[in-house]
Amino acid sequence: MSGSVRRCAPWAAVAALVVGAVLVGAAPAVSDAFAARDETPADPVTDPAASVALAYEFLDARVDEFCDGEGHCLPRSYQGGFFTTPTWDFTPSFVYDDALVVIAYTARGLPDDLRRARAIGDTLLFVQENDPIGDGRTRASYEPHGIRQGRVEITGPGTFTGNQAWVGMALARLAHVTGDERYLDGALRVGRWIQDNTADMARAPYGYTGGQLEDGTSLTWKSTEHNSDIAGFFTQLGQLTGDPVWTDRAAVAAEFVAAMQHADGHVNTGTGLDGSTINTRPIPLDAQTWSSLATGDPRYGTALDWTLAHLMATDGPYTGPSISEVDVSKAWFEGGGHLALALGLRDAPGDAAAVDTLLSSIRLAQRDAPNGDGKGIVATSNDGLDSGFGDLYYASLHTGATAWYLLAATGDNPFRLPVGRA
Repeated sequence: MSGSVRRCAPWAAVAALVVGAVLVGAAPAVSDAFAARDETPADPVTDPAASVALAYEFLDARVDEFCDGEGHCLPRSYQGGFFTTPTWDFTPSFVYDDALVVIAYTARGLPDDLRRARAIGDTLLFVQENDPIGDGRTRASYEPHGIRQGRVEITGPGTFTGNQAWVGMALARLAHVTGDERYLDGALRVGRWIQDNTADMARAPYGYTGGQLEDGTSLTWKSTEHNSDIAGFFTQLGQLTGDPVWTDRAAVAAEFVAAMQHADGHVNTGTGLDGSTINTRPIPLDAQTWSSLATGDPRYGTALDWTLAHLMATDGPYTGPSISEVDVSKAWFEGGGHLALALGLRDAPGDAAAVDTLLSSIRLAQRDAPNGDGKGIVATSNDGLDSGFGDLYYASLHTGATAWYLLAATGDNPFRLPVGRA
């Protein structure tokens, strides 16, 4: 195992769920910016403001599709193409994607945005409270049909550390924006689970391991992505609670990330099973961009430069980063979002032009990509992008890719609590 998994990948879940296939509504909220254009449809390629409004409309419809009578809502992560056929529809909701949607809604912050963000946040608290183990964890994915029926149906039972940190960051963001202590309590439960179950101060480089499998088996490798997530999440807990222990723990995770940086600037994926030996291949995009976003350390500017030199793909009219160096034949639009955000926040010479290229390509995909709907963002420019970690990505509409685009377009770093929005 490489230590690269941050969530139970949809393609892996497909294999597990195909035998008992899942099933398949929407109430789009139109922004004022888009409502004014009633003569001709807005073109997201030439009108960035309309593009953003359309992307939020996509998320609105996904959130509103699966809600129960108590106000819990959970959006399916993927739709169309590979994930939707005449005989089978893959509807699970991955908590990593849900966290991104919550944070993207707080980035715009309209009343309906915050209502929907809270509906997802309340659902994350619901599944946390009703987990069969009940120790503060959440799982990789859930079935929205179950949520609509008022029950918890786990589809991805693994408890991966990165997923936990993303749930924690979503709850921390809601606590910061709304002042509702329930979200902070939930975030603290997540943080304690990570600390109690994954902290490794015995095997250098010290940091946090991958989490647990369904049967309770601990994953002994350490992931750069996971530790970046934790560095961001625990820093937020330190800010929200005023307790320096969380800041100290964040520093441990950040030091692990620093230990993964190679001499040429790129950041390696993590360690092997022994928790110490550095795993040098594949080299994932997330390790480059999230290291920069989560820590704010300028040392990772070289990782961003390495990305621009080694991970960029051109697929017909689309340009963007791939998932890793293993396959650079297709653009990964989720990654294009966080690369654009990282470059925009760095703002070095040439970064503005690179951001414009990345966001323009995502907007083109919003309008023209296979399996698109003119609003949401598909995961990849074409089917079959090889991640390098044993799985494939597809050109299907994706809440996570759409949320990352919105975070890049609004300049909102999910690893940081926004200033002046408490």
